[in-house]
Amino acid sequence: MPRPVHFEIHATDPERAITFYTAVFEWSFERSGTEPYWLITTGEGPGINGGLAKREGPMPDSDASVNAFPLTMEVDDLDLLTREVELAGGRVVVAKRPIPEVGWITYCRDPEGNLFGMLQPDPSAE
Repeated sequence: MPRPVHFEIHATDPERAITFYTAVFEWSFERSGTEPYWLITTGEGPGINGGLAKREGPMPDSDASVNAFPLTMEVDDLDLLTREVELAGGRVVVAKRPIPEVGWITYCRDPEGNLFGMLQPDPSAE
């Protein structure tokens, strides 16, 4: 069965995006080739790594509803990471809410307008 093996973030200002994701999730970025493209290492163990590319079109509308195929990161402390997102220049677009018997989820936008999710596992969530 097909599984995700790579994700890609598009950014109008790649350096701003790199600063954001490094501050919030401690990801590392390495320039790859001659094009404006960076490989992203998200950590050790299970999970996927990705890439960051220079956006070729306009930024997403900041008021658009959740209408993408967002990447969701599993986190240990959703409240702490939500504050980190805001301190790093991102914003919450869907407030923390329960997914019964799974955990707590929120959706945010990075400073480049890209949508992503964060999930804190909690089987007692209701």
